[in-house]
Amino acid sequence: MNLTYFLFFICIIVCTLIITYWAAKRSQTTNSFYTAAGSLTGFQNGMAISGDFISAASFLGIVGAIAINGYDGFLYSIGFLVSYLIVIFLIAEPVHHLGKYSLGDVICARFPSKRIRLIMGCGAFAISILYMIPQLVASGLLIRLLLNIDYSLSVVVIGGLMTVYVVFGGMIATSWVQIVKTVVLMSGTFLLSLIVFSRFNWNITNLIEEVKQGTPLGDDFFSSGNLFNSPLELISLQLALILGTAGLPHILIRLFTVRNTVEVHRSLISATWIIGLFYLMTLVLGLGTVALLGYEKLIAADSTGNLAAPLLAREVGGDFLLAFISAVAFTTIVAVVAGLVISATTAISHDIYHHIIKKGKSTEKEQLRAARWTAVGIGLISILFALRLENTNVTFLVSLTFIVAASSIFPVLLLTIYWKRFNQNGVITGMVSGLIASLTFLMLGPHIMNPDGGWIAREAIFSLYNPGIVVIPIGFLGAILGSLLSPNSSQFSREFKPFYIKSQTGITTRRESS
Repeated sequence: MNLTYFLFFICIIVCTLIITYWAAKRSQTTNSFYTAAGSLTGFQNGMAISGDFISAASFLGIVGAIAINGYDGFLYSIGFLVSYLIVIFLIAEPVHHLGKYSLGDVICARFPSKRIRLIMGCGAFAISILYMIPQLVASGLLIRLLLNIDYSLSVVVIGGLMTVYVVFGGMIATSWVQIVKTVVLMSGTFLLSLIVFSRFNWNITNLIEEVKQGTPLGDDFFSSGNLFNSPLELISLQLALILGTAGLPHILIRLFTVRNTVEVHRSLISATWIIGLFYLMTLVLGLGTVALLGYEKLIAADSTGNLAAPLLAREVGGDFLLAFISAVAFTTIVAVVAGLVISATTAISHDIYHHIIKKGKSTEKEQLRAARWTAVGIGLISILFALRLENTNVTFLVSLTFIVAASSIFPVLLLTIYWKRFNQNGVITGMVSGLIASLTFLMLGPHIMNPDGGWIAREAIFSLYNPGIVVIPIGFLGAILGSLLSPNSSQFSREFKPFYIKSQTGITTRRESS
């Protein structure tokens, strides 16, 4: 084991545990445990949202995708960036006004029903777990590769750490771990970008010429078609990324951690700038990998391209810079997984335990105890899944997460806020149709049915890897038809006006309160 790498990892773990110890003293109420008591400023929350959003897949995967596939690799990052415009203009302010701790609060502000809360709680929990498992599998493989530590031990250590953060520090610890992660990540990628540019005398033209020499694609490196053979595949992927982000529970519950809508806007604008700058730097790192390391060397070391950033760091800065970049990747994984744990915890302990099992009558102490035990249970479940999936390609789970969020939660959230005729039946049919369509089309697609290493060794029935272009309309259609064919839609239409005023302004009207 390399001592430099090990010391960097230990430093990160000690820093995050100190944060958790400090946060544990401040997480004595449900408000502080679930939302940090709204104590974050807009900029702090923007950094935490960035920390939540930029996963290891972004940091490691996109740099590699650009290095191998050129322009098409960069298209991934465009979808991630544009997705925030949907959140800012359509979702953020109403979610902050209507919710308290969870997405269930937002939907039940218009449709107060145990059945609706149960569906929303289960949906948020499932999406968080689906996203958590591939993160843990990737983290185990990464740590094994960099530190030569056994995969199982790596997964248990990271899973244990994220559980400790949430159990003892709640949203406060999770937020500050994400803020630290953002600072470390942006510093690391900025430093590496500067070093790359300095090797080409700060001249972008020189860099581009070296890229053309370093890749077998030549001039085609800067053209589309190297990764996405079909425009339909590209459009479908972008739809899932753009609309799915607006339905991810661990991103949306961050809108409750600031005091007012001014801070919500500051949060999202800060996050958009940080995420935008980050993806611009991944472009530099991807180009730098091809120019300085070369395509052949990258493929020989790792054919997936996931190690492009660490390999580039070693090429330009030796073991010390490689250790720093590896520690950045480690912090990225831990922060994202901690955010997912608290999202799943909120769905189970607040929506299902407090509101459904205890009928809203549990004490503050009982809620906190339930939340902490739930976090332990979620940590164990995700660790067990990750341990069993070591040799399985779980990238389809990431696709599934965005597609389910885009086709079930996003339509329900959007129609709840903006459509007068929407009703409870629409919520249920929208969630169920979006979920069933997502699972069905992914099962019939090349992620599962593939003669070349798929779970089912035969040609896929549905040819697209990302079925968003089909299943997202199905989710919307299910929600709309469920509402239009429902006999009691007029009652919800009458109650829409006070709800809409509250969602846009935060003002509770007399009619609604009665």
